[in-house]
Amino acid sequence: MAFILLAINQFQLYNFWHYHIIQNYLSLNIVARSIMSFPYKHVLLIGATSGIGRAMADLFLSQEICVTAVGRRQDRLDDFVSKHTTGKATSITFDVANISGIPNFIKNALQQHPTIDAIFLNAGVQSRFFFNNPSSVDLSNFDKEFLVNFTSVVHMTHAILPHLLARDTPTALIYTGSHVSLIPAPPMPAYCASKAALESFMTSVRVQLECTNVSVIHLSPGPVQTEIHHKEMGEARGKGFGMPLEVYTKATWEKMQKGDKNVFVGPVGGSSEEQLAEIVEKREAAIGRMVELIKRMMG
Repeated sequence: MAFILLAINQFQLYNFWHYHIIQNYLSLNIVARSIMSFPYKHVLLIGATSGIGRAMADLFLSQEICVTAVGRRQDRLDDFVSKHTTGKATSITFDVANISGIPNFIKNALQQHPTIDAIFLNAGVQSRFFFNNPSSVDLSNFDKEFLVNFTSVVHMTHAILPHLLARDTPTALIYTGSHVSLIPAPPMPAYCASKAALESFMTSVRVQLECTNVSVIHLSPGPVQTEIHHKEMGEARGKGFGMPLEVYTKATWEKMQKGDKNVFVGPVGGSSEEQLAEIVEKREAAIGRMVELIKRMMG
């Protein structure tokens, strides 16, 4: 009987220590994940002179993350650098519509800033096109919008991947998508189609890079109060359309810190964030089935 009691006590003691060792391990892992969920130290931010890009650049710097801001407007880049005097803010002037210039732009950016370990592809334009009135549609503008929002992103991704893959630390491709890639807004066919193409491209690249050091992070906002709406809505209406920029950036950063790779924030077109999440969940499950099928087919 004494032997049985001793065995029970030893088993209970083992379980006690085993439980606490596991709990301590899990706690340390949670802390580690919170620290390492965004481990990148230097972000090359494309489209940083206004809106989401500028707000995220400011946020990164507040977290002691270096930012090299890229945009077309030199005066705004100068303003950005002058407001951050820690030496962590730098800038490069470049127009992403210059597709043929992208390889040299990336080469020069990396020569100047070899510590870059993440690229944030945020540049975008938005216009309305009405195909029920074909004579009003300027196809050259349609094509340029698609080029800026999608084609330039593909070229940027291709140009920087060798650098990101060669590093022995975590690196990232960060993309600004849009809820309208899933729920299109009919007056903006070029914007919606370009963001849908971007999301499909991004999803494919993520799967291809899953066994590498490169993470693919997808930021998908609903309407946000930025300058992108001013052209079609006018400044007075445009700056009040959507969620406040600071609300969006705060919610986005909280999810990024948790390690989320698909960051959907805000409602769109009468659908709540929760309703959008249902669509995303079903789509992700379908993508998972497709990926597993292709893996089996390819051996």
